[in-house]
Amino acid sequence: MASGFFITFEGGEGAGKSTQIERLAKRMRAKKYDVLVTREPGGSPGAEAVRHVLLSGAAEPFGPKMEALLFAAARSDHVEQVIRPAVERGSIVLCDRFIDSSRVYQGVTGGLDPAFMETLEEVAINGMVPDMTLVFDIDPAEGLRRATARRGANDGPDRFEKETLDIHRRRRDAFLAIAAAEPGRCIVIDASADPDTVENVVTAAVFAALETMTPAEQRQTAPA
Repeated sequence: MASGFFITFEGGEGAGKSTQIERLAKRMRAKKYDVLVTREPGGSPGAEAVRHVLLSGAAEPFGPKMEALLFAAARSDHVEQVIRPAVERGSIVLCDRFIDSSRVYQGVTGGLDPAFMETLEEVAINGMVPDMTLVFDIDPAEGLRRATARRGANDGPDRFEKETLDIHRRRRDAFLAIAAAEPGRCIVIDASADPDTVENVVTAAVFAALETMTPAEQRQTAPA
């Protein structure tokens, strides 16, 4: 591929994104695609330094605006140090969470001003819009049950898992609203099915997209 392809995985807690991103990468590598798997917060040395601060809850007392700024700083480093160079050299980048998580977690349920979030996003990604986003949809109660089951006996919930079921439901609605507003980029995946079924759906969607979708930069410049 001449220009690479950027795919993001989004959704609530316990939706199975991390499992499916690894399964997809394995399938793609078997077909000789050059694949890079990464994550947020994190993915680059600078961003990984911020990850613990965010997920441990250390920044929570300072409010959602501080968290949003930290996410944006981490994302900017991740984009410029990892994602953009990989896409430019022709790799397929699979990223566990990206801009939509910030839109939902800090924007919608954090109550931050949409104009502030839009400006922060523009600066953080500097034009690096995903070509495709898979939104993993699951009932929040089931997602939290799964998230609890996957943790070790001595591990507690992270900064975002510990919040109320009502907040998780609002996040689900927000992810689905983004998908409905941007159907050219987003595909909703039923994450309640068994992992093998979800894998097959994801694989079919991604390989179809690689055949038909126009990279994000070209979509942005195409006439309406």
